[in-house]
Amino acid sequence: MSIHLSRAGFAATLVIALFGSAPVPAQAQDSLEALGQELVRMRGEVESLNAELTRIQEQHRAEMSSLSAQKGDLEATRRREDLRIRQLEQDLADNRERAEAAGVAGESLIPVAADAITQLELHIQRGLPFKVDERLDALAEIRNQLESGALAPPRVINRLWSFYEDELRLTRENALYSQIIPLAGDRVLADVAKIGTVAMYFQTRDGRVGLTERSGIDWQFVEVDGREDQQQIEILFDSLQKQIRTGFFEVPNGSIQLEAGS
Repeated sequence: MSIHLSRAGFAATLVIALFGSAPVPAQAQDSLEALGQELVRMRGEVESLNAELTRIQEQHRAEMSSLSAQKGDLEATRRREDLRIRQLEQDLADNRERAEAAGVAGESLIPVAADAITQLELHIQRGLPFKVDERLDALAEIRNQLESGALAPPRVINRLWSFYEDELRLTRENALYSQIIPLAGDRVLADVAKIGTVAMYFQTRDGRVGLTERSGIDWQFVEVDGREDQQQIEILFDSLQKQIRTGFFEVPNGSIQLEAGS
């Protein structure tokens, strides 16, 4: 058999336990009931606080476990970073030694690089008039870096080698570009079809078409007037715009054969 007591019942039981079955004055009985109810309330608060304390302890244990895991991760990361820093310091020391060893040899590259820049400038000035200003500006930048010491001579040589490779690529490339060209006393924006470093044709935004012609050691942009010549150039432009990079094309002053892979 089970017995269930309400808070009021508990208070009455407590009063009986304290005073037995002897009659209790009404005022004392009221005080005892109030005391019992206060004890019940306090007991509830104790249980609530105990539950809150248990929850906080569990949360604390979880946080400590998380912090412990984070500490382990941070320690592992710190060890990896220490190892990386030591490796970088060793690499830096090695590079300094190699730089010092190459210093004397590097000085001997300065006249070689200067001569190579001069030869490239002449090549661009006398060659097909394709983006001449841009290519010469790139070389002028390399020369300034060499003369000012902004780049070590070996690095200047590396840049010149890359420039040579770009120039070689131009000899094999058939493609469309845009550039400013001198035409009839003006400088106009035109689309140009560059056929390697052999020929170049142009088409202005106002519909004029033409080609480049050598005059002594210089080049000129010459507009063509004949309708047949104009159509031949327009067909070349249309084919290159459609990514047709192979085939035989009749053009003013001759014909060209575009090869696969150009």
